[in-house]
Amino acid sequence: MSQRLLIRLHSHGRHAWLVPGASTASTAGLPPAEAVSRAQQIVVLVPGAEVVLLDAPAVSKNRAQLAKAVPFALEDQLAQPVEELQFALAARVDGATVGVAAVAHERLRRWLAELAEAGISPDVLLPEPLALPVGHLLIETGNAQLRLGPWRAAAMEPDLLAEWLEFADDGSLPEIEVFDTRFQPRQALPLPVRAYHERQGDELALLARGVGAEPVLNLLQGAYAPRHRSAPAARWWRRAAAAAAAFVVLAFVQLVVERFALVRESDRLDGAMRGVLVQSFPEMEKVAGDPPALMKSALARLGGGESTGGLLRTLGQIAPILGSTTRLTTRGIEFRNGTLELAVTAPDVPTLDSLRERLTTLPGLKVELTAANPSQNGVDGRMRLTGGTP
Repeated sequence: MSQRLLIRLHSHGRHAWLVPGASTASTAGLPPAEAVSRAQQIVVLVPGAEVVLLDAPAVSKNRAQLAKAVPFALEDQLAQPVEELQFALAARVDGATVGVAAVAHERLRRWLAELAEAGISPDVLLPEPLALPVGHLLIETGNAQLRLGPWRAAAMEPDLLAEWLEFADDGSLPEIEVFDTRFQPRQALPLPVRAYHERQGDELALLARGVGAEPVLNLLQGAYAPRHRSAPAARWWRRAAAAAAAFVVLAFVQLVVERFALVRESDRLDGAMRGVLVQSFPEMEKVAGDPPALMKSALARLGGGESTGGLLRTLGQIAPILGSTTRLTTRGIEFRNGTLELAVTAPDVPTLDSLRERLTTLPGLKVELTAANPSQNGVDGRMRLTGGTP
């Protein structure tokens, strides 16, 4: 039976652990080896005061490229140099932004070292505020945490809470629900309270309710990504190896079949191109050679020769480059006063810049990237090409 072990690392060393479903109350300290060995997933909640939650523009759909771009997009919002921080992306990218958590490498390594000393290898490190629903405030002895939005949270001393809320209230703060684990009278708050739950007692049991089956974010990314802790039985390895070998054989057979199919398709297309060539230029019927090369030669003569500039000359230059990749989509071409405006869609900015560099190598062409705007399908770019005569 799958079992999750939930651990809370407290900034003052008052750690606690809980097995959701098996117990309704947490246990103080770190879990014993027996509880760790039974767990199939270990989720560790880390103090919200040590982690910064932000959202950043989703400039790419490729997570690897997005992970490289995010630190520099958020650099101006952080007091600490980005080289000293670990950035973790949300499990899902929704719309034009992506949720990000930033934590100091030194702090993250200290947490992992403390857990390793206790024989614990976590699968997930989750900032505590992300276990609270939006608009929920958790107050405990010496600490208060408020989740204001999907990627906006605050942590502070309870005595500073009212003052902070008055300062931060710009009319956008949500109506909140309070969970107070202290055995004290209700704390006065300067904003609407939907409900105030007093004397809750067990903080980890409250936080456990908000930890879903798939946590929204894991700080253990990149160099900190966890290794799988439990090796399957030998028979499962043998079955996996056999399945992999069968997959390789099937893939090889498929490649051979596809190669023959592509050869036949290439021959068919060559025949069709030859037919189009002869239909368009009857004088080429008795000329032997490669149909694309013959078509290019005929079009060059039709356009006035190699020394002639203009639209036909420029299109003849850029067509092989545009047709050499399937990652680009040409959205429009406009030619006016010797200048060709080219509109393309690329999956990301580096691909767009690579196209510009390849076009720049063409003799006599001057290429300028005039626009690069994020879109639903990647990046919409516009290029201005002038010249066309070597």
